[in-house]
Amino acid sequence: MPKYYEFKVCGYYLYYTASCVIEAMHVHASDRKLTEAGLAKFFVKSNGDTTVEKQGTLTEREVRKIRAL
Repeated sequence: MPKYYEFKVCGYYLYYTASCVIEAMHVHASDRKLTEAGLAKFFVKSNGDTTVEKQGTLTEREVRKIRAL
């Protein structure tokens, strides 16, 4: 079951799945309409660094803010 943050970052909701057996730990950022175009995906490495798998409609500035969180 996805875990959602109750607040928005850059107008996007952040959520993650605690135990994903298919992929590495990752976080989704989604617009309030939960559209595919408005979805970004960040993989989280064991050292806490992130890589952007999919940027969606996020700007570079928004990606930086979300990655910082």
